[in-house]
Amino acid sequence: MGLKDKAENKVENLKGQGKESAGKATGDEQLEAEGKGDQASAKVKDAGEKVKDAAHDLKDGLTK
Repeated sequence: MGLKDKAENKVENLKGQGKESAGKATGDEQLEAEGKGDQASAKVKDAGEKVKDAAHDLKDGLTK
């Protein structure tokens, strides 16, 4: 996984956590849900990057 992709996913996750916390603190259910959505999106992207890494590692292992 590229370092840039990792950083972007981490930032998206942290923003989501902030939104979720702010939504809970203010009683804003929509903001809370948006935060949870941002976190889920970051996790899906992270999983996709891990699959790409595994495929790349497999390819490298077969060609060596």
